[in-house]
Amino acid sequence: MDLANLHLFSATEAARLIRDGLINSEQLVEACLAHIREVDAEVQAWAFLDPDYALRQARAADELRLSGRSIGPLHGVPVGIKDIFDTADMPTEFGSVLHAGRTPSRDATVVSLLRAAGAVIMGKTVTTEFAYFAPGKTRNPHNSEHTPGGSSSGSAAAVAANMVPLAIGSQTNGSTIRPAAYCGVIGFKPTRGLISRTGAFALSRTLDHVGLFARAIDDIALLAEQLAGCDGNDADTQPRAHIPFVNVAAEGPPLDPMLAFIKTPMWERADEGTKEGFAEIVEHLGAQVEEVELFPSAQEAWQWHQTIMASEMAVNLAREWERGHDRLSEQLRKQIEQGRAVSAFDYQRALRRIDPVHESFVELFEQRYDAILTPAAPSAAPKGLGATGDPAFCTLWTLCGMPAITLPLLQSADGLPIGVQLVGPRHGDARLLRTARWLAAKLAES
Repeated sequence: MDLANLHLFSATEAARLIRDGLINSEQLVEACLAHIREVDAEVQAWAFLDPDYALRQARAADELRLSGRSIGPLHGVPVGIKDIFDTADMPTEFGSVLHAGRTPSRDATVVSLLRAAGAVIMGKTVTTEFAYFAPGKTRNPHNSEHTPGGSSSGSAAAVAANMVPLAIGSQTNGSTIRPAAYCGVIGFKPTRGLISRTGAFALSRTLDHVGLFARAIDDIALLAEQLAGCDGNDADTQPRAHIPFVNVAAEGPPLDPMLAFIKTPMWERADEGTKEGFAEIVEHLGAQVEEVELFPSAQEAWQWHQTIMASEMAVNLAREWERGHDRLSEQLRKQIEQGRAVSAFDYQRALRRIDPVHESFVELFEQRYDAILTPAAPSAAPKGLGATGDPAFCTLWTLCGMPAITLPLLQSADGLPIGVQLVGPRHGDARLLRTARWLAAKLAES
C-alpha cells in the first residue's frame, strides 16, 4: 500500500483500514500533514494546526486499538473543525481579532461526539469573520484567484484539497452549501436541530445549522450518524430514535425518485453556464423531474430571512459591538446596524411566516416529490477574494430548516465546479442522502 497517498482515502475507507489493522492512524495523519505542507501555503485553509499534537492524538488512537478495547466508527480519522466551534485544547477565535488567543475550557458538543467516535481533531479551519461575509485568508483549491465561498471557507477547501477527508462547518444562510459547491465537494446541511450547536458561536438561533463536508456521500452518512442526536443544552434538538444514516444512504430507493425542479425567484441571478447545466440535467432525468413554480407564500422569504438574521445577529454580537465595533468589518457593522433597527413587529412577523411556508413544502413532498432540485449557487466560484459569493439559492431552505445537500456534478466553461443542490423534507435527511446517491449515479450514465 502506498502510504504517501493515504490522504486520498475516504473517511469510510480509512476507518475500515485502521479497524482491520492494515494501516494505523499515525500513518494516515502523517500522510495528511505531509500533503498539507505541500499545498496549504497556496490554499491557506487552516486557522490553527499543530502537527505534533495531531500526531500525538493519532498515536493515542493506535494504542487504544492495540489494547483490544472497543473503538468508534471514526477511529483514527482526521477531521477539520470550523473555527467557530469550541475546542478545549485549541484556540477558537471566530475569525475575529476581537477574540485573538481565545482558548475555551470545554469542547463544543459536535467536537465531543467526534472524539467519542475516535476521530483525530486535526485543527481549526478558517472561517469568515464571525461566520458572516468578510473573507478570511483561504483560497479556492481549483484556482487561487477565485473565492472558496463562505463562511465555512477553510472546511470546504481543506476537504477539496485532500488535506482531510472530513470537516465540520455551519450554515446560517449559505455557509455550507455555497463553499462546498465552489470547492467541488459534497456539503450537507441537515434538518435544523438534528445536530447540536452547543459550543458553537451563535449568530441566529432561528437559522444556525451545523454543516458537514466530505468527498463521498458514504462519508457524509458516516459523519452524520455520529453527530445526530438530542442535546439538553440546545433546546432545538429533540429526542429521536437512532437514524441509520449509513445503511439508508447505501440502499437503492424502492422506486426511482421524483424531483421537483424549483428555480425560485433567484433564477435570474444564475449565469448561463448554470442555466445550461440544469437544462441538461432536466433533459437527462426525463420523467423523473418536473418543473414546479414556487408558491406565492414563499416569494418574500428572502426578506424574512434577512430580517431574522440581522436582528438576531445584532443581539448575539452586542458585546462585540460595544467592545470594539471599530474593529469589525464594514460588512458586519452594516448588518448589526440594520439588525438594531429592526422593529419587534417586523421580527415577530417574519418568524411567523416560516411555518406556513414550510407547510406548503410538506404538502409538496407528500403529494408527489422526493426532493427539490435547484442550483447551489448562481455560478461557479467568482473570481476575486474580496467577497464570498451569493447565498441566494440557499436562503429559502435554511429559513425553513429543511435538509440540503450539494453535489459537484457540473462544471463551468473554465473548469470550475458547479454544485447541484437537492432539498428534502424535515427529518428526511437519510433519505435525502439516498436520493443524492441515486442522482449522482443517474447523471453518470452515458
